[in-house]
Amino acid sequence: MTALSSHSRQFATVPVCHDIQVNGQLVGLHDSGALWWPEEATLVVSDMHLEKGSSYARRGTLLPPYDTAVTLEKLAAVIDAFEPTRVISLGDSFHDENGSDRLPPSYRAMLTSLQLNREWIWVTGNHDPIAPVRLCGETAEEVTIGPLTFRHEPTETISPTLSAGEVCGHLHPAARVRRFGRSIRRPCFLTNGSRLVLPAFGALTGGLNVMDRAFCSYFEPRRFSAFLLGDNRLYPFTASRLIGD
Repeated sequence: MTALSSHSRQFATVPVCHDIQVNGQLVGLHDSGALWWPEEATLVVSDMHLEKGSSYARRGTLLPPYDTAVTLEKLAAVIDAFEPTRVISLGDSFHDENGSDRLPPSYRAMLTSLQLNREWIWVTGNHDPIAPVRLCGETAEEVTIGPLTFRHEPTETISPTLSAGEVCGHLHPAARVRRFGRSIRRPCFLTNGSRLVLPAFGALTGGLNVMDRAFCSYFEPRRFSAFLLGDNRLYPFTASRLIGD
């Protein structure tokens, strides 16, 4: 197994979350980009895009080949910190449908060890619409547990009633704010209290500014909050404080 780096030691103490309610459920937002649902002992991550580097290399574009290692080390760290009984990966876990088959043996062994003694659910995404190869876990298009439904892509509705309890990824939300004369752009959680969109968890994933028109299909203008990822904390902002790129 690959030895864990400083990414793992970063969360060695009791993890601190920013607690919010989604469809009446208390959940914790962690600065790693993971969601913690304490009532169900469930950890949720989205858009890991494992093996993105190798996917680009096959097409002639060379990227640093360490994205899978960094992402798995971060995942191991949050699993070690929270000790979940269930892990849900909200789609695009692999950058393409052959990504799981390209996992080097050491990374496969590491991921397999993380799955031991816990329920593991792979939600399919647009990049990985099929079940991972030679890995444990259940594969589903979406999962409903009590009042929350976990899927990759949000449904195209801005109605809080119709989207109630939806937890999703896909959009890679990021937000920009201006503070002390300079602007800061970070990946973020995005929510209106009814729907929650997770930031991308992967090491080689970009972000789409939440002020982009693409988000108009999912949230009423200025009727949401963003929680920007920081170092060992989150920075909450209402939509009125956010700026475009």
